[in-house]
Amino acid sequence: MNWSDRLIVEFDKGLRTVFSEARSVRPVPGAQQPEVEQSPEQRRHTAALMRINHVGEICAQALYQGQALTSRSPEIRASLEEAAHEETEHLAWTEQRIRELGGRKSLLNPLWYAGALGIGILAGKFGDKWNLGFLAETERQVEAHLDSHLEKLPAQDRRSWEILEQMKVDEVKHAETAVRLGGAPLPEPVKRLMRLSAKVMTRTAYRI
Repeated sequence: MNWSDRLIVEFDKGLRTVFSEARSVRPVPGAQQPEVEQSPEQRRHTAALMRINHVGEICAQALYQGQALTSRSPEIRASLEEAAHEETEHLAWTEQRIRELGGRKSLLNPLWYAGALGIGILAGKFGDKWNLGFLAETERQVEAHLDSHLEKLPAQDRRSWEILEQMKVDEVKHAETAVRLGGAPLPEPVKRLMRLSAKVMTRTAYRI
């Protein structure tokens, strides 16, 4: 495909990510666990946590798409597209769990997607080693973020717990793949800026 064709394809992916219902090839983790009794407050809290994770997957899709657009290596581009496919499954899992808990997705999903796409394109412009380094650091921070959510979930909610646990396994694999393909460690100020941005997103998505 030429550049304009790729842009059309990526634009279509963006519309599907934000506005369509995601599908999962793998079984939804925790689906075999019974739905346990939770107070209305617990359900709202858990749904908000899953909304944050859903927003994170919206951003991951956009990041991967932006990075794949600007990558110079067919191998790296294929790896990014494979990771994006797994992140689509994460979208489906978190979306289903939000619905089961009676919650809603973030109203700001189009903005989250647009911002992350721009960041992904910018990361790719710096070259593949920094592109992959950004991906590896993003996945490490997501792993830490998922750990914190696993601690915040109501202990009895194994359906939500198993979703987040499998997501963590996948994110670790993505980070390891990025490093294996030549990702360079990011400077500490960039890592801090990424953590700050994630905190802003997390606090906003919990409410909106």
